[in-house]
Amino acid sequence: MATPSEKLAESLEMLHKLQNANGAAAIRARDIPRTHRERLTANGFLREVMKGWYAPSRPDEKEGDSTAWYASYWRFAAIYLEARFGKNWSLSPEQSLSLHGGNRTVPRQLLVRSPKAGNKVVPLPHGTSLFDVRAALPAAKDREEQEGLRIFSLESALIECSPQYFTSHATDTRTALSIVRDVSGLLARLLEGGRSTVAGRLAGAFRNGGRDRLADEIQKTMAAAGYDVRESDPFRDRPTLTFTARETSPYVNRIKLLWDKMRGPVIEHFPKAPGIPPDADAYMKGVEEAYVADAYHSLSIEGYRVSQQLIERVRSGNWDPKAHEQDREQTNAMAARGYWQCFQVVKKSIERVLRGENPGSVAEEDHREWYREMFAPSVAVGILKPADLAGYRTGQVFIRQSMHVPLNRDAVIDAMPALFDLLTQETEPSVRVVLGHFIFVYIHPYMDGNGRMGRFLMNLMMAAGGYPWTVVPLHERKAYMAALENASVDENIAPFAEILGNLVKKRLAGEPLPTIPKSSTTSATFSA
Repeated sequence: MATPSEKLAESLEMLHKLQNANGAAAIRARDIPRTHRERLTANGFLREVMKGWYAPSRPDEKEGDSTAWYASYWRFAAIYLEARFGKNWSLSPEQSLSLHGGNRTVPRQLLVRSPKAGNKVVPLPHGTSLFDVRAALPAAKDREEQEGLRIFSLESALIECSPQYFTSHATDTRTALSIVRDVSGLLARLLEGGRSTVAGRLAGAFRNGGRDRLADEIQKTMAAAGYDVRESDPFRDRPTLTFTARETSPYVNRIKLLWDKMRGPVIEHFPKAPGIPPDADAYMKGVEEAYVADAYHSLSIEGYRVSQQLIERVRSGNWDPKAHEQDREQTNAMAARGYWQCFQVVKKSIERVLRGENPGSVAEEDHREWYREMFAPSVAVGILKPADLAGYRTGQVFIRQSMHVPLNRDAVIDAMPALFDLLTQETEPSVRVVLGHFIFVYIHPYMDGNGRMGRFLMNLMMAAGGYPWTVVPLHERKAYMAALENASVDENIAPFAEILGNLVKKRLAGEPLPTIPKSSTTSATFSA
């Protein structure tokens, strides 16, 4: 008779086959025998999403953990909708436009069109839902498929989306507009339907973004066809940047728009920069004194169990990875050692900035070395492979408990140089501090260590403005993570700028660095 472990292994083999077949983001009850389904559910490998539908989960997930659901959300939606409606469905033009604009944030409610829909809300886990609307689909030429999701084409989405979407989701719509190189496709659809009001709105939208040539072409072509087009700007404000025909990546354009939108609130909530300190040696002494507190709190925020004694052993070189018998202890030790090695090269970067070098250029040149030093100890003991130190991530990554879906691996290659260009060109130190950190973790260029790297980048930019090295304390973790989520999902940077700004104000006022608890350990569960 098979043991319970053997039975569970048999069920896992079946789940594995389903994963290979369709990615296993969505599993119908009828696709897996009841015995296996119940066994996998009882052991935490499956979780019921709705009646008759399941999604894979992790046995170590705690109650209320949304990470697995957000990670599988888009794939689940595609499989579920295909099972319900076949090929006769499409996401709404508004949601389609957001996807064209590079925004894969999990929506609180996904709007779906289908002639077979029932005009009803389908509740989904963690406060999300799906609303299927009985409506005609766009013509075949106006439909596209993106990673299994049936959506409106870019031109048809711009034409069919509601006027309110231009203001409620300005970054999405501006990003979508920025990747339009030629308006011939738009004009063909506008003329075919006699859409003069929409033509006026799109002409105004292009002109708002500095694309006067495209706006004029819409106006003149529609007029030549006998339509009276009254141009109207659908946006509430005008960005300070314009896009050229060479900027084809929606992700790069999106980051630039976010930067432009968020500069003002950052400056409002952050203290004025003191300027590069005249005594570089004194500044570097303060950086060195911050190491222990910074290592403890930064690693603790990311879920490593770190003791002050371990930090001190690492600093002194009195550490022995072979002495750690448990994998987790070894991981913690390697994280602490890597943090110390990374800290040493970050100090060299700070010295360059204090000599007057551009902080954006320094970050671009040095950040890969930071990363290599951070994870070199893990490679040395076999936790990671040497190839893991080569460049940016090669797969998709998800952030624990976050509705924000970081950029896909191909987009990272374009987005990172754009971030460093923005840092290099930025003249306001506070903006470099806050947006450098935020955009870095928004992109999430690595499989691990993004939070630590983002905070190191933040402190390099602190030095460039003459701000003291600033530690994000563990007790601020919940507010800090909530503020990052607010900025990523709702584009509201003010709470994040305020949190960092208040920490800097305390340091400028002479308050000491955050203390380390006497227990010297933390059980935080976040992993970057």
